[in-house]
Amino acid sequence: MSVTTRLVSLDDVPAIAELYRVNMEFLAPFEPIRPQGWFTAQGQAEVVRVALHRHAQGEVVPHVIELDGRVVGRINLNDIVRGPFLNAHLGYWVSQDVNGRGVASAAVADMIRVAFEEHGLHRIQAGAMPHNLASRRVLERNGFTRFGMAPKYLRIAGVWQDHVMYQLLADDES
Repeated sequence: MSVTTRLVSLDDVPAIAELYRVNMEFLAPFEPIRPQGWFTAQGQAEVVRVALHRHAQGEVVPHVIELDGRVVGRINLNDIVRGPFLNAHLGYWVSQDVNGRGVASAAVADMIRVAFEEHGLHRIQAGAMPHNLASRRVLERNGFTRFGMAPKYLRIAGVWQDHVMYQLLADDES
């Protein structure tokens, strides 16, 4: 099993739209409510165009997750802040058909390398809903430490949801 991440491209749009289509029910409890157009190739083309523009500005690192060369999810470093903070928020998801096979853990490990070695960040933070034990395990396996609880942190599935907050510092990697 070979898991890699790479910068998303417009060529990935059909695969991403199809992943969203077949995983809509699986992802719904973990995602914001999206307009129907989000799940179409046209909607995802706009998402990717905006992400690539923001990447060019140094604000995000938008990647796809590949398993043996097939796109199976997305992983991003969002809201990159430079200056004295050097921080980004990590977000990721994988398709239900590869969930629980170590794909997300391997993708997070690769994105840690990207964040610290390629982008010179000092800190990555991530949040997971308290009941999302799988996502929390992915973060903990990759050395993230819990640093708090954020009440009503994100509006997920139409409800403001608490999130357990994690961080990983570049110094933690040595």
